Amino acid sequence: MRHLLIPVVLSCASFMALPARAHPHIFVDVGLELVFDEAGQAEGVWISWTYDPFFSMLLVSDMGLDADFTGTISDEEREALHGFDMNWTVEEYHGDTHVTQNGQPLALSGPVEWESDYRDGQLHSRHLRHLIDRPDPAREWVVVVYDPTYYTAYGLIGMPRITGRTDCTARVFEPDWEAAGAQLEAALDEVLGAGGDIEADFPMVGALFSEEVRVLCAAP
Repeated sequence: MRHLLIPVVLSCASFMALPARAHPHIFVDVGLELVFDEAGQAEGVWISWTYDPFFSMLLVSDMGLDADFTGTISDEEREALHGFDMNWTVEEYHGDTHVTQNGQPLALSGPVEWESDYRDGQLHSRHLRHLIDRPDPAREWVVVVYDPTYYTAYGLIGMPRITGRTDCTARVFEPDWEAAGAQLEAALDEVLGAGGDIEADFPMVGALFSEEVRVLCAAP
């Protein structure tokens, strides 16, 4: 997410007085819907993002929308907003959604459908990504949403939905927050000790703070 939105963040930098060690900068609530096809195979994932009110205000203002600060937009403005976070042109950015099985990554497509909105003072978006590599339906697979740079913090809201099958479960496992915080502090101290710049050399710790969704279906 950092690569995707960094131009807007930089243009709004005068509004943000963040301490040197402050990460993350953006907070996003995440909803997941796991989609299975008619054959019972995992087909894709709908990913919903709801941005924090402060960042939503900055981004909407930067786009010249909601000039009266009402927390809502007109239908015409909504059309201009459509797909505002779907322009994945930076090579290093892969959507911050990670699917694995047995520790091995399963490839996802880019967004194939998407929706955008701004209501109650927050930006909302939703997009569908197909599973290029289908997981073995008889074994557990994992979905995790995180920004490796921890510039953006993602947090799951509610239980993931499952569409297309009734014999699958999706369990959410939280990280060890205390251990993750300790590892982050140690990594930051190492950066500072080596004379590095905290913002430019921030460690890749996003995975430490991520919630895992473990999916398991009944044996065929």
